[in-house]
Amino acid sequence: QVQLVESGGGLVQAGGSLRLLCIDSGRTFKTYSIGWFRQVSGKEREFVAAIKWSGSSSEYAESVKGRFTISRDNDKNTVYLQMNSLKPEDTAVYLCAADKYPSSSPLKSRLIDYGYWGRGTQVTVSS
Repeated sequence: QVQLVESGGGLVQAGGSLRLLCIDSGRTFKTYSIGWFRQVSGKEREFVAAIKWSGSSSEYAESVKGRFTISRDNDKNTVYLQMNSLKPEDTAVYLCAADKYPSSSPLKSRLIDYGYWGRGTQVTVSS
């Protein structure tokens, strides 16, 4: 069973940085690819980044490339999202999710491909 909990959100000024954490309490975390998504109230949830279960590859949405970095530490059951050069348009609830299937390939960016979701952490970027 995969149970994800996000943390690290908060209020930051434009140009600042935050590091989000996605932690799983289960024993199979290291076999699941993990994605980060974000959602603004009234809008569709959108893909931000994903990292393969092995940590060997990652993908990013065009809007965050060069500013955000996804990484993982399987010994700590944790995936990180380092967010730099934040913009007001990055304001959203950020959620992490695990692929529906373990040891899956390739990385996915569609909501439908993720089967386990955290509840999210709020990120607010002021101008």
